[in-house]
Amino acid sequence: MSSKPETNGLIPELSDKPAAAFLPYPVSTLSPPIIPNDLTSFKTRGISEVERDLQQKLTEIREDYLKAIDHYNWNKLVYEAEIRFEPVVGGVYHLYDMGGRRALSMVDPGQWPHRHLASLRLNYDRQWLVVETGSGIDPRDLFGGLNE
Repeated sequence: MSSKPETNGLIPELSDKPAAAFLPYPVSTLSPPIIPNDLTSFKTRGISEVERDLQQKLTEIREDYLKAIDHYNWNKLVYEAEIRFEPVVGGVYHLYDMGGRRALSMVDPGQWPHRHLASLRLNYDRQWLVVETGSGIDPRDLFGGLNE
């Protein structure tokens, strides 16, 4: 054990005053000038990097959100369509617009005269995945009344 009392950065004689080495200003005219570092560029770079990273993450989240909404809308469109058979998981089926009503069919688009909206595959969890959209089909036009 040391016989010296612990100073904790204080002058031993004046225990309530901090040691000169820890003061943010010079204590003597002979002391070297203390010039604070200019951290403006550090802060500017840091905040711009944070903003850029967060903007990228928000863009990715927005894209994922829009994909999820489209996925939901396609599934809702299919399940609201007329289906006269039980689709098999893994099978590809075709969604048609037949004069104002929609129908799911096994018939390929080249073999049926009705407007082909999309070809979809039934997933194992009963969700429909878009394999191909019909030519000239804009999903936003189809989902106009479905965004809830």
